[in-house]
Amino acid sequence: MGYVFNNKDTKEYDQWFEKPDNRLFSILEKKLMIEMLQPARRETVLDIGCGTGESLIPFIDMGLSATGIDPSQDMLDSALNKLGNRVELHRGFAEDLPFEDNSFNYASFFTSLEFVNNPEKAIEEACRVAKDKVFIGFLNNLSINFIRMQAKGIFFESVYRHARFFHVWEIKKIIRGMLGDVPVSWGTVNRFSFPAQIIADKLEQTNIAKKYPFGSFAGIVVTLVPRFRTTPLTITYPKQTSSAVAG
Repeated sequence: MGYVFNNKDTKEYDQWFEKPDNRLFSILEKKLMIEMLQPARRETVLDIGCGTGESLIPFIDMGLSATGIDPSQDMLDSALNKLGNRVELHRGFAEDLPFEDNSFNYASFFTSLEFVNNPEKAIEEACRVAKDKVFIGFLNNLSINFIRMQAKGIFFESVYRHARFFHVWEIKKIIRGMLGDVPVSWGTVNRFSFPAQIIADKLEQTNIAKKYPFGSFAGIVVTLVPRFRTTPLTITYPKQTSSAVAG
């Protein structure tokens, strides 16, 4: 199950995006998600732990058929007010998705895996309902920014006090243990802070920055490989007779 956001959490979550710096970082994180998934118009995507719908917006803007699922009714109400009938919303949990196998082209977690009780089961479910790729976006617990915020006790004053945090190698280990040697790629957003924002923006776009394992936000994409189950077939042979056939 995991932590379910209440009405107070929902309001604070939406208020976070009202700050210009936070909005900028969110845009960079969603840009990384789209660059890594490379979805196409009219394809289908499931956003697991969709919250107030912020992470659904880039999919909708690209013309995908987007579906969101979240255990919090308060979050879903906010998403509905924001997105209207442009998205299909469901209430449910990441560990038990109410969808058939291969229902979507893509599945994504956008800073939502941190709040589930069983991340392994949640990833397994995402790989079950998706047929092409799964994106996992999370706050990197190896980043300098994370360590600084932890030292200041910021997480204990926010909803993140309920969260479990990950790093790239931990998520990759879960994936490898579950799916074997499937194609996995990763990238990061670093949240550089400079007086001149244009410098920070240029640094974020460099290959070194995108592959910096200590970036504030990390994204991992799993390319799903079809698996086929074979069933042994019984072969029936004709009975042999001991007597010779007359010529």
